Amino acid sequence: MGKGDRKTAKGKRYNSSYGNARKAVTKAAGTAAAPVAKKATKTVAKAPAKKVAVKKAAAKE
Repeated sequence: MGKGDRKTAKGKRYNSSYGNARKAVTKAAGTAAAPVAKKATKTVAKAPAKKVAVKKAAAKE
């Protein structure tokens, strides 16, 4: 009863077929999901952060 057995769900998955052991998933007619309403939010783009120049100490001689 392994993946080659066409009477089991595992065998149906292996053979990419449907039957009594593996029912095909179908949508019921007339029961479409309601569309999801998007929120009306305003996004503001942030300015990139300014990089501060690092001052290096001069080597004393």
